Amino acid sequence: MNFSEYQDKAKETALYPEIGKRFVYPALGLVNEAGEVAGKIKKVFRDDGSVLTEKKRDELAYELGDVLWYVSALATELGLSLDDIAGKNIEKLVLRKKRGTISGDGDYR
Repeated sequence: MNFSEYQDKAKETALYPEIGKRFVYPALGLVNEAGEVAGKIKKVFRDDGSVLTEKKRDELAYELGDVLWYVSALATELGLSLDDIAGKNIEKLVLRKKRGTISGDGDYR
């Protein structure tokens, strides 16, 4: 499945309330799901001696799927294509790598 197919299929499952602007709900959901990913990783350090088990990997994959869904929903509500977002992100990273600025701070290194 490519990003366009995913975005189309995810759009069919988008059922959420109107909260002022439609992009608010998926933006809040994205933050929540990203926090769940971070929480699971934190627990790998706290509870599992920093060993990532297959069970934890599966749990992370499940949560990352939710992150992807919310990224897709937010992009859709903003009128953006996941294919375009992914392509532009790779272009940006390749240029940063060529310039030796892939690490550091700021959006436009």
